[in-house]
Amino acid sequence: MNKKKLQIWLPVFFALLFVFGVFIGIQLDNNIPLVALQNNTGRSYPATLGHGKVEEILRYINAKYVDDENEEALMQAAIDRVLTELDPHSNYITAKDLKDINEQLEGNFDGIGIEFLIVDDTINVITPIINGPAAAAGIETGDKILKIKNTPVAGVEKKIEDITDLLRGEKGSLVELEVLKQSSRAIKQIKVTRDAIPLKSIDIAYMMEEQIGFIKINRFSASTYEEFMKAVERLVEKEGVKDLIIDVRHNPGGYLQQATNILSQFFTEKGKLLVYTEGRTVKRTEYKTTGRVFFPIRNIAVLIDEGSASASEILAGALQDLDRGIIVGRRSFGKGLVQEQYNLNDGSALRLTVAKYYTPSGRCIQRAYEDLEDYESDALHRKDRGEYSNQDSIKIDDNKPYYTEKGRIVYAGGGIMPDVFVPVDSLTYNNTYLEIRQYVPQYVFRWLERKNDFSKTALAKAAFSKQDYEQFIRYCQEKGVYVEDSMTQVFYPELMHHIEARMAKHLEGDEAFYRTLNQHDDMIQAALKHLKSDVASLLKATK
Repeated sequence: MNKKKLQIWLPVFFALLFVFGVFIGIQLDNNIPLVALQNNTGRSYPATLGHGKVEEILRYINAKYVDDENEEALMQAAIDRVLTELDPHSNYITAKDLKDINEQLEGNFDGIGIEFLIVDDTINVITPIINGPAAAAGIETGDKILKIKNTPVAGVEKKIEDITDLLRGEKGSLVELEVLKQSSRAIKQIKVTRDAIPLKSIDIAYMMEEQIGFIKINRFSASTYEEFMKAVERLVEKEGVKDLIIDVRHNPGGYLQQATNILSQFFTEKGKLLVYTEGRTVKRTEYKTTGRVFFPIRNIAVLIDEGSASASEILAGALQDLDRGIIVGRRSFGKGLVQEQYNLNDGSALRLTVAKYYTPSGRCIQRAYEDLEDYESDALHRKDRGEYSNQDSIKIDDNKPYYTEKGRIVYAGGGIMPDVFVPVDSLTYNNTYLEIRQYVPQYVFRWLERKNDFSKTALAKAAFSKQDYEQFIRYCQEKGVYVEDSMTQVFYPELMHHIEARMAKHLEGDEAFYRTLNQHDDMIQAALKHLKSDVASLLKATK
């Protein structure tokens, strides 16, 4: 072929190659397992609207409009407007937000590894992560961070997000801190080498009562199944656990596969349907049990509430439909849509709903979303209807009956309905109580700090008296919280319970914190009651 012909056909060849590549990519996408919230797969598609109508209009605005306008902001507004025409869960994610979201889902970030609390505009170290960078550099509980990278952070109003941005950075990079040491009261310059810090999706796993274990999952990230299995292994082999309470309250979901991997551990049969997904351009994909169960679990109770969504609902829905466990709490969020994430050229991403998921009985629990404003106000509507206090007030979007494996009736649209309803604590409706409660962590820290010793020996002798409680209320009033005298006694039992839990955290760690907090948790107490008495009757056929 001569040079002239090569010049003619070469662009055509590359164009055909490009089109073929996109076609193959789309075909491969259709075979990739879907998740309730798709991870960053690295896939991206070339922009096809570069010479489209939107860009043409923006060029005219840029060239002729009477005032200066930010073209990127206009494009963002156009994207947002388009996505609001779809569904509530299809959205555009900026490059900055995508990094934070991916860290949450992937289960790690690069930083120094401390749990901190801002008390009176000062960063106080609560706990350095064991074997983490900060601990290795000599940072201890009670230390105060005065400067980060020569930027003063003490006595300056800063948001937690601002502090986090300063502390985080690329793995292997150095960050210099100016620290007031709790032990010596001396100011030291400490250099910390950032490293990968795990973000746990399992808050706690412990033996609650004889043969009953408790595991709290805060989200379904890339490491959740592995974390869960390690927790179950310890509980079963070292603690003798036979029954399990799984807490997914306020768990917004995450990866579908992590939920189905956990579910598969509760069924000895192979090939049981756990969930399936299906969409207009996405063929039906089924997720089934493997039959490989590593640790025997007898009875299961799952705790849900109005904040349990997506993968949390997949977990609860499958166990309910297959009569494998009891669901305790309040109606879940009602998200039955599946998203995939597509990376864009500028580092941002499009998260697009591509399918719906269905529980084993065939129900999709997605709430109606034709009225977006109504959809976003659903929590308020539920409260106004009295749904959080009275099971009979629950409005079921779809009255079509579905049947569990044993013949119990369950319903679809609007979320997973619990087998055992537990009303919300009425104090959570009281704004003053909630305002006061948010000051518990910082006040308890200050109270302990005044003892000048964070050791277990000193804390074991600590006792928070009625007089201390009154001083705590005055502290809240100084912060601008208006508290009626009559209400301080109404709040006393619950606030003292939270104060005791926070004290326990400093004394013995997270397990002690949850043990103390869970003692007065109505939903947990209901789950314990039914696990010990009438699980079989709750799962009895009704048709």
